[in-house]
Amino acid sequence: MKQKAILIISVVVGILAFIMTNHYLQSERDKLYADAEEVEVIAAAQDIPAGRELKIDDIGIMTIYRKRGGFSSDYVVPKEKEKILGRKLQFTVNRLKPILWSYVEAPEGVRSGLSPIIKPTLRAVSLAISGEATVSGLVQPNDRVDILGTFTFPSRTNAKEMETVTLTVLQDVSVLATGSRLAKQEFEGGDRWSRVGGGGAYSTVTFEVTPREAELLVFAQNVQGRLTLSLRNPDDIGFEHILPEVNFQHIEKNLPELNEYRQKTIRHKTNP
Repeated sequence: MKQKAILIISVVVGILAFIMTNHYLQSERDKLYADAEEVEVIAAAQDIPAGRELKIDDIGIMTIYRKRGGFSSDYVVPKEKEKILGRKLQFTVNRLKPILWSYVEAPEGVRSGLSPIIKPTLRAVSLAISGEATVSGLVQPNDRVDILGTFTFPSRTNAKEMETVTLTVLQDVSVLATGSRLAKQEFEGGDRWSRVGGGGAYSTVTFEVTPREAELLVFAQNVQGRLTLSLRNPDDIGFEHILPEVNFQHIEKNLPELNEYRQKTIRHKTNP
């Protein structure tokens, strides 16, 4: 009888331990995925050796979890699968592993590096911008930004004093690279290719500009100025014709008007 009781107690303890462990694991899983989202990406349907041309039977779709806002452009999404078919893999990809753009050879005849991305008559110029000046590092290749500059100039009202001024240097500028990570390229036939030479944190941003704009930006950064990027929505092609130079007097004078504009036009609020 005693042995039977011990056996029953052991079974009960085992069940309780299983329930508690399962509850703990579920709680930890909920914490892990609380700030994540499901994203569908292209993956290998079977082990694919390096050098093989990708065929439709080689690829499938899998769901991965990624932190919101942290999805890498190196993943191939389902709508892009046709662009990798017929291309050779540079690395072996095992079954159920994502296929990345950087794993796939670029089309023949395509030059590597930055220069093929630059449109004719334009130039690429890199500036030392990082951290919070790049919207906390969220500015990425293919984004479009406004470039703001903050400078210390002699005061226009008192030549013996200096004043700090912030102004918009250029609007709607294309980002070609962040650090050594290049933008996706568009080629004949509609192919889009991702040249990834790095990732994560970066200390420089490369822009596509005219020769005159290149001179302006280089000068702006070398006159004790600080450049900051303002990120735009990809569909926003607007242009502000008159943007003022902002100093202390401008803020003091225009702050109420700016706040009223924000509440009425952006937040769509009216005074009670």
